[in-house]
Amino acid sequence: MDKFSISKASALFKETYYKKSENLYNTENKVLMRRKKRDDFVGKKKHVANPLSYSGGVGSGSLPYAGVATYGDATIEAKKVYGRCRVEREAIAAAMNDKGAFVRATAESVKKTVESYVRNDSRILFGDGTGALGIDDATTAITGLGTTGSPFKVIMAAASWKEANWEEQDFVHFHTDSGKTTLLQVYIVDPDTKEIQFIHATDAGSSTLAAGAATGKTFYMQGSRNNDPKGLYGIAMLTDAEYAASGTLYGITVQRRWKMHVTNAAGKAISTSMMNTMVLKIEKATGKNPTLIPMSYEQYGKFLDLYEDHKRFVIEPRYVKNKKLKIRASYSAIAFASTNGDIPVVAERFVEDDRIYFLNMNYIECHRRPKFGWFDDDNTVFLRMNDDDAYEARYGGYYQNYIVPTYHGSIYGLAVNS
Repeated sequence: MDKFSISKASALFKETYYKKSENLYNTENKVLMRRKKRDDFVGKKKHVANPLSYSGGVGSGSLPYAGVATYGDATIEAKKVYGRCRVEREAIAAAMNDKGAFVRATAESVKKTVESYVRNDSRILFGDGTGALGIDDATTAITGLGTTGSPFKVIMAAASWKEANWEEQDFVHFHTDSGKTTLLQVYIVDPDTKEIQFIHATDAGSSTLAAGAATGKTFYMQGSRNNDPKGLYGIAMLTDAEYAASGTLYGITVQRRWKMHVTNAAGKAISTSMMNTMVLKIEKATGKNPTLIPMSYEQYGKFLDLYEDHKRFVIEPRYVKNKKLKIRASYSAIAFASTNGDIPVVAERFVEDDRIYFLNMNYIECHRRPKFGWFDDDNTVFLRMNDDDAYEARYGGYYQNYIVPTYHGSIYGLAVNS
């Protein structure tokens, strides 16, 4: 029987999971899988020149002045985004002489870590960059002691509610004037009442969250306050006059050719006219059409009802086992039949209930630093956990979403079910 060797375990981990983890990351989400990924982000910052006007001078009758194009220098700065899993040392030692046993002992933990990372990545892409999950309803008193027998019970404000942001077992903190508190663990999520129950992250945990009157605290994914990469909601907020009439994005001032196209539906129901108007608005500004329309499940249901008699499906080949056999296919998305052709429509749980996005995925890039994935800088994936007979493995890296705003649009304020 082979002796226990953490280096052997690490080598087996790399052989078994590196490619599978990347494949899972690239295919787990219908929107993320279409986002371009670039692993060439080196240096402290990355600069990208963006044309904000036409160049040259034109005219008739005499030679015109030769104008110079205006360029905006977008600055991209990487953010740190991690996933972390725990692997029991005994499980590794018990499986050292059997690759199958090793895989069975570690597969679930590895898969769940990558899945959780992808979930958080999707939250980030459709977020506002602040890491905020929600704000408590300042009119409802907090109850409980933060224990499993008496968890804190917090009602979240309806305006900030997004069910996808909340998952049991996640660790969060809230922000007050004094800064970051001790971590809290999400214990129970009740989407009907918008109540989140929290317990202290450790038996000896403590925080300034206490029973009594609520104060409108903002809760964040652990350590993420103002540390998330850029997200679509934040870009929409920058370019919507009802949120902010001005601002900057990647260091460039928001202006006619550097903003997302945003429309307030003012409580109206989703309609083909409304969607066609947005598609045409984007085409008029850029000469290109959206390539994907992600919408909330709320609006997706209404869209299906709207298109009940004339649904269109995007057909994608799955695989070919033998050239003599026909390609097996299945529909992966319903398409919106716009005036400029079919555009795939997908339901995305991180989109707010009243919102639809119109995205050109050719202009959304994930700029990652090299060595993204499982950390192995010490020639091992496994790092010993302090005061515990276990190892940890870390996944993720450093990246920034680069979203050229002019090629995208959003409709918000759509009618939702009461």
